[in-house]
Amino acid sequence: MDFYLLWAAFLLGIIEGVTEFLPVSSTGHLIIGAELLGFTDPSSKVFEIFIQLGAIFAVVVEYRKKILVTFIGIQTDKVAQVFTKNLIIAFIPAAILGFFFHSLIKLHLFNPIVVGIALIVGGVLMIIIEKKLPNRPKVDVDKISKKQALIVGVAQCFSLIPGISRAASTIMGGLIGGLDRKTATEFSFFLAIPIIFAASIFDLSSNIDILSKGDIPIFLVGFMTAFLSSYFIIKIFIWFVSNNTFVAFGWYRIIIGCLTIYYFL
Repeated sequence: MDFYLLWAAFLLGIIEGVTEFLPVSSTGHLIIGAELLGFTDPSSKVFEIFIQLGAIFAVVVEYRKKILVTFIGIQTDKVAQVFTKNLIIAFIPAAILGFFFHSLIKLHLFNPIVVGIALIVGGVLMIIIEKKLPNRPKVDVDKISKKQALIVGVAQCFSLIPGISRAASTIMGGLIGGLDRKTATEFSFFLAIPIIFAASIFDLSSNIDILSKGDIPIFLVGFMTAFLSSYFIIKIFIWFVSNNTFVAFGWYRIIIGCLTIYYFL
């Protein structure tokens, strides 16, 4: 067994878990991390799928009560029905674009330079949005309107570009749509479940022939570290956004983007 690959899987699992739900682009960080660690063989594509599933499983565990109540009440409870409809509305735009352009985007845009540029652009926009938009009154995630859900869904389309960040695009879309930071963040968490599952199934079906038994320990290490780190980050991040703005994340993105371009150019 290659212990270096296990170590790389451990580090990349932590990177995925820490960055998946922060507005800093987990995909961008994984591309940079994989390049620096030399973890770029064909099996790395499947590995990324597994660690993303580990991160999303953390959301399922953290919000299991809400998910279960929604699932049970989907046929009779109006709150559950509205919440589900909003998730579907927000899910559709990126799902359609991803279905038609995902392979093309991966082929041409999944490189460190694109990630660096996207990190900088996203960071600048994040700071501008935070500075320009007023504080919003707190709204429960169940009371998001269809229009707000659609705005979040359209914003999520930009996250198909590596480095933009699914979390950043959906949260900023929520703020633009009139949601407060905590509600926008929680809706982004819930929206991550269908979009990442769908993307994972699509990717897995395209790369199933790459899988081998020898990769299982590496995949398990990455999955578990991504799950555990995501689980703790979700709790910390919700507390943070309840008391702070996203400006610090904007500056972080700009700095990391500049360093990435300088290093790989």
